[in-house]
Amino acid sequence: MFKWLFGGREPRSEAGGNAELIVVGRTVDAPPERAFEVFVDRFGSWWPRERTWAGGELADTIVTAATNGRCFERRNDGTEAVWGTVLTVSRPDHIVIAWQIGPDRTPEASEATASRLDVRFVAGDGGGTDVVVVHRDFPRHGDGWRKYRAEMAGKQGWPMLIEAYARAVASA
Repeated sequence: MFKWLFGGREPRSEAGGNAELIVVGRTVDAPPERAFEVFVDRFGSWWPRERTWAGGELADTIVTAATNGRCFERRNDGTEAVWGTVLTVSRPDHIVIAWQIGPDRTPEASEATASRLDVRFVAGDGGGTDVVVVHRDFPRHGDGWRKYRAEMAGKQGWPMLIEAYARAVASA
């Protein structure tokens, strides 16, 4: 997954996985504490506006880093839309979120019908952090999950998102 670690190439994300999950890894030049903080506490600083329900009306995208914490977007008018629930968190190493966005990009009301976003932050050599994103349990979404998984694994899915995150870490 991290071929560039051994070949001296420029860091970039690489996606893998299987029919039901996606694995994307990226090393960022930051200690785990800062890598976690940017991914979780400053989620709205790197998540693309065009990937929100609010779009141009978006005020912020927030992850409440506590068990049963809400993941939501807040519009300029103060209304909120929940897109996830924090299932477990161990700062600065790990967070698991119920991904409550369905294949048709509508809210999933229940955690039971949501996939899981599992993110790990592992200290690497030289002060960097290996960030591993595993988006799993797509079949929970029901009809359309295969297409949804393929979209999230594609260039405009997690590979693009993790690169946006890495740029935010670099500028933090």
